[in-house]
Amino acid sequence: MTADIIDLLAGITPGSPLAETRALRPQARANAQRSFEALLEPAQPGDFPLAERYAIAAFTARIHRFDAATAFYDDLLREEDAALADAIADLAADAAQRGPVGAYREPGLAGESTPAVAWHPASAAVGDRLPAALAHTHLLVFRPREASPQALRALTDAGWSADAIVSLSQLVAFLAFQLRLAWGLRVLGASASAHTTAHTLEGAAR
Repeated sequence: MTADIIDLLAGITPGSPLAETRALRPQARANAQRSFEALLEPAQPGDFPLAERYAIAAFTARIHRFDAATAFYDDLLREEDAALADAIADLAADAAQRGPVGAYREPGLAGESTPAVAWHPASAAVGDRLPAALAHTHLLVFRPREASPQALRALTDAGWSADAIVSLSQLVAFLAFQLRLAWGLRVLGASASAHTTAHTLEGAAR
């Protein structure tokens, strides 16, 4: 049986209160696991190979600064292409920033825009078409308000098919959900553990 990836990233152990909480929504849990399998380990990856999928995931985890997810996706990528994993680590370090930022297209929101410079990979170590996908991932993570048809054209110009672009966008959206949920569960687990420890110490001091 494949391990539940969100439990793994969140550090949830079987039988723990958080495991019991997640078990209350079995359909949502199963759907999240199926999404991981469909987007990151499909039986037929087509023209979006596993190495590129893992590269996007490792890059996304790194720019989210989520250490557990970075280690997990970096391991998957290294099994496929160790040199690519090293290149992704370097590019993610160069791409790091805080967000979301960017300009709103809606006139009523223009005053809330935050100036941002578009990031593009400088390294040729990731091949000819992956740089466009990494730039698009960075756009969706940090500057989603600036997503546009022009951004999609940059992918097609780099050789990405329509099906691969859809899969790429779905993958980045899923990773945003997965990483934030796992991070939130990890924080809840740490908070519950701290509360239990404080309660135990308080009882021992009486």
